[in-house]
Amino acid sequence: MNGLFAFLLILALGLVVASLFTGLFFMARGGQGDSHKSNKAMRMRVALQGVALVLFLLAILTHG
Repeated sequence: MNGLFAFLLILALGLVVASLFTGLFFMARGGQGDSHKSNKAMRMRVALQGVALVLFLLAILTHG
């Protein structure tokens, strides 16, 4: 079961990094429409970080 948590955690962390760079890309481009896209990507990043944190805690709690 820990292998599954490890895989899901790595996937979630990869998605966090991807959403971070997407948000930074839109922020760097500027413009009104891009600020909305940047905001959306950063909110997605926060949600994905929450998912990654829950998966990390589940992996620790089920390790024993």
